[in-house]
Amino acid sequence: MSLIAKTPKPPYYVVIFTSLREEQDDGYSLMAEQMVALAAQQPGFLGIESAREEVGITVSYWRDLSSIKKWKEHSEHKMAQKLGVERYYSAFKTRIAKVERDYGKDL
Repeated sequence: MSLIAKTPKPPYYVVIFTSLREEQDDGYSLMAEQMVALAAQQPGFLGIESAREEVGITVSYWRDLSSIKKWKEHSEHKMAQKLGVERYYSAFKTRIAKVERDYGKDL
């Protein structure tokens, strides 16, 4: 996986998940890896970028809002969301936006 996602020409959609973790790992790292692998298999998935220090930020890219909704409702993802609320995150926020323009230097 590239550190910077290669996305198509806009428009497309982005889900920005910002979080503060609880102290213990308690299986989080494995679950997070599994969710990235599962998301990558979903129709409409375009890529993902993630960074974590004190605050974690995961940005996933999607073809359309329907693809995002289906991913949100995926049974394994719903289970991970529940664990996140109960066990892994002290705080989090999810934001969804439409990408109208992008530019930069690719590797």
